[in-house]
Amino acid sequence: MLTTRLPLQVEPYRLAANGERLEGLVPLERFARLAAEAGEQSGVVEVRLDFAIDAQGRRVIDGWLSAELQLPCRRCLVPMAQRVESQFLLGMVSSDALAAELPSTHEPVLVENEQLNLLSMLEDELLLSLPQVIYHDEAQCRVSRDQLTSGEASEVEETSAVSPFEVLRTLKDKS
Repeated sequence: MLTTRLPLQVEPYRLAANGERLEGLVPLERFARLAAEAGEQSGVVEVRLDFAIDAQGRRVIDGWLSAELQLPCRRCLVPMAQRVESQFLLGMVSSDALAAELPSTHEPVLVENEQLNLLSMLEDELLLSLPQVIYHDEAQCRVSRDQLTSGEASEVEETSAVSPFEVLRTLKDKS
């Protein structure tokens, strides 16, 4: 297992020119936006970043990350372990205009003053990797299917079976 801590800021153009790889761990506690979205997390995210210059001369980051997160079940809101993994290909750009020129296979990453904030970039990738909806198995969830339905549903179905024009028909018959 990796034990190296990744730096928070890097010079990505230099790393790409040298074809370097960064591998290491980042504590999940460092990701404030992730905590706001999915709750406080503990543990680490494993990261591998390959910096390179592709055949078209673009500076790219071919990356992978993996983390064990505690995400709330959408039924009972009790956190449950969920492995999140992501593979991504980022094209380094210095402006929005250059980002628009990237092929669809690349996601843009903005490099300002020849510095890249790895923490922010990795947090973006983690947030994009979160599952839309997560549930316990029904047998393990504290909320049963019966608790999720109310008795009102059957009443709504009965009243919707009556034609909405029935009221107009009775008014017409009265005249």
